[in-house]
This record gives sequence, C-alpha cells and structure tokens, in this order.
Amino acid sequence: MSTVRPYQPFSEDLTEVDIPIWREALVAAERLLLYSSPVYYGFGVPQGDGSAVIVIPGFLKTDAYLTLFHSWLGRIGYRSYFSGIGENADCPHLLIESRLRAGIARAYEETGRKLHLIGHSLGGLIARSVAARHPDKIASVITLASPFRGTVAHRIVLGAAEQVRKRILEEHPEVLPHCFTGRCTCEFLDSLRRPLPESVRETAIYTRSDGIVDWRYCRTDDPETDFEVPGTHLGLVFNSDAYRVIACRLKAARSDRTSCDREKSSRSVPGGRCLET
Repeated sequence: MSTVRPYQPFSEDLTEVDIPIWREALVAAERLLLYSSPVYYGFGVPQGDGSAVIVIPGFLKTDAYLTLFHSWLGRIGYRSYFSGIGENADCPHLLIESRLRAGIARAYEETGRKLHLIGHSLGGLIARSVAARHPDKIASVITLASPFRGTVAHRIVLGAAEQVRKRILEEHPEVLPHCFTGRCTCEFLDSLRRPLPESVRETAIYTRSDGIVDWRYCRTDDPETDFEVPGTHLGLVFNSDAYRVIACRLKAARSDRTSCDREKSSRSVPGGRCLET
C-alpha cells in the first residue's frame, strides 16, 4: 500500500459530457444476472465480522432500491444499516447534519467499533464527506460510480440537478447561494477537496460504461484504491463483480493480511479472488 495518495483537484464547474445514457437500460438485466451469481449468496468472498455498514443512496433515490444490497451484506456477516436520509435530493450538508449523523452515532454505539460507509453515486460523495469529518468513527469508505472529483455528467442529470438546486434555495433560505454546485463553500464541499485521512481505507469502484457521469471523475488515480468493473452506473448496486470487490475491501479494512487479486493489466477485478495470506 502506498503511503502517499495521489489526488487530483476537485472540479468546481458542472460540465456536460456526451455519454450514451441508453446503456443504463441494461440495469434490469444486471439485476436478474445477480441472482445467478454465487457471490450474491455469499460464496467465494470473505465473511464479515458483524461490524456496521451504512449504505447511502444516489441522487434522487431512497434506501428502497438498495434492499438486495443490504440483504447480501447481511448474508456475508455484516450488520447493515439503511441511511435514513429519505430521498437524496436535498442539500447534502443538511442531510448529513439532520439525518445521517444520528444513524452513524446509533450504529457506532450498537456495535462498539468503527463502521464502514458505502455510497452509490451522490451517496458516495456524502460518504467521503462524513469520513473526512469523522474519521474517529469510520473505518472505510467505498464509492460506487461516485464523481467525487467534480460533477461531469450527462445533460439530463445536470438538468435534474439544477431543478433540485432551485427547490433547495426555495425551501432552505439559510443555505449558501451556490448550494448543490461545485462552487459551494460549505463544509460538505470543502471536505471533498481534500484527500481522506490515512486512517480511513478508501475504495473507488467505477465502470467505463457509465451512462450517467464521466467515469474518470470517479477515481482517485491510485491503482491501490481504484477498481474497474463492467456494468452500468445504476447497476453497480446489483453487480456481482462490484460485490466481490466490496467484500474484499471490507475485509482488508480490518485486516491488512487480506488483499484482492486483480488483473494487472487493467487493475480491474471481474472474477478476482480474495486471498488469505
């Protein structure tokens, strides 16, 4: 493991990128394929130790679509918690302070140990922000297709984000005028502009077939941290290759004796194995 984490600057501008959003229609097939994978039933992956994992939904989503993911985490031995933030379509700073922090405190108290955060898309940005501010309670952060280096996305996504931003400003006059943009100066965005503390093990899972955001902004550019898998943006929460990486990295977060076997040429891990040494 490298001692210095390379980290590219956070891009403040919301930038449109021409990517094939139609690929995301394949998410239904990915969900069906998950049921045929041994990984989904807990075979061939490291088992958990009962520590807490909080999963944070993506933009415009609630905890509901993550039910299968939570079931899998339970099967492999983790105590899985819903985020409790409701729809992820509000000021991220307010969501953390008014809802997520209480869930983190409860999970920490009930398990008596540091917990893991997993965030899908925008949920990954929230997870990283929390870990940067509360490293004493967070063991690891895993992001799934999360553009934590700047919002470079399809125009439909940017349009939806602008509508949400307008609603936030109407409903919360106390927020900063650049809320829900990369130019906001709140604590949430400030934490994304810095690397995570060394005590927090980070993992960035991404797919080059992403039809929502530019996959290049979902990586740290550290080969020890970044993991490429095949699939869609929306489908990463139903992706058996992503599940395999997650199981390996959760294990590695509590024991440096565990590592993930990856294809050296691309640093991707479809079909990879977790090795006990």
